Amino acid sequence: MNETPEEPLPPREEARHVNHSRKLKWLIALLCLLLLAGGLYAWFAYHNAKNTFSQTYRALPTKPSDTALTSGKPFAVLLLGTDTGALGRHDVGRTDTMIVATINPKKQTAKLTSIPRDTLVNIYGSQQDDEKINAAFPLYGPETTIKTVEHLVNIPIHYYVLLNMGGLEKMIDAVGGVTVTPPLTFHYQQANVVKGKSIHLNGASALAYSRMRDQDPLGDYGRQQRQRQIIKALVLKEASLKSLPRYQNVLSSLKNNLQTNMTFQDLLWIRTKYGHTSRHVQSQTLQGKPAVINGIDYQIAPQATIDQVSKGLRADLDLPAVNTFTTDALEPAGF
Repeated sequence: MNETPEEPLPPREEARHVNHSRKLKWLIALLCLLLLAGGLYAWFAYHNAKNTFSQTYRALPTKPSDTALTSGKPFAVLLLGTDTGALGRHDVGRTDTMIVATINPKKQTAKLTSIPRDTLVNIYGSQQDDEKINAAFPLYGPETTIKTVEHLVNIPIHYYVLLNMGGLEKMIDAVGGVTVTPPLTFHYQQANVVKGKSIHLNGASALAYSRMRDQDPLGDYGRQQRQRQIIKALVLKEASLKSLPRYQNVLSSLKNNLQTNMTFQDLLWIRTKYGHTSRHVQSQTLQGKPAVINGIDYQIAPQATIDQVSKGLRADLDLPAVNTFTTDALEPAGF
């Protein structure tokens, strides 16, 4: 069967066809170039992030299994904040902010449990009694601090994150500030807030907001509440970021301000897989009672309060309730 030969296009139509083909080729080339540039930028951003976090990683002798996070099981992270260098403070390394974050991927929930810095404890492995829990990190390091908190609230904690509060200030600026609703009216350094009136804070004012204590009728407990507010607002803001340049700014803020036993892959996994839990964050405090021992102020948490907090945290981690502390009770299957 003979095919009918195509008729040649008129000169004008042929010129239009050639121009259209050229434009299409240029458009495809441009798209390929943009995709390549975007891919290279994403590649550099990824490796820049990996390089940044490689400087923050500090392995502990007891390492969680490689599937501790990817298994989808609940887990706990000890968040520690030190004021070294922030707001003109020069004390070295006491962790005045201590928060246990429990995350349950299946329930899509997270809980922030503050432990007052003056809480009286027996620091794990120490021969000295009557020590404040915020002394554990500068005296004995992260592993002892984790074990001390584990034995206090009777849950397993495999990860920790230590953040210089000056780094928190930079992170907040990197995401464009955070918005909070203050529980009281006060003016402290860069923070000037009114009770019940939402306000957008930059890094310096947010840090001052989270540090003020003397004007708060609840003292350190009121400060802990505001610290959790700032952390929750920061997490929600970070989870909504879509811009790579913004992430670059956040990463830059973490240099020399962060220390953790989480790998870069751990942090990436949490960011991509568990980001939805940031919308369901609850808060609480391990409430103690003031006491003076040998002229030093402490907070002593009643055993009934510790048991109640422990019961709730174990439920958050899908662990069975226990009546008394045992070492075995700390270790869930799969870790």
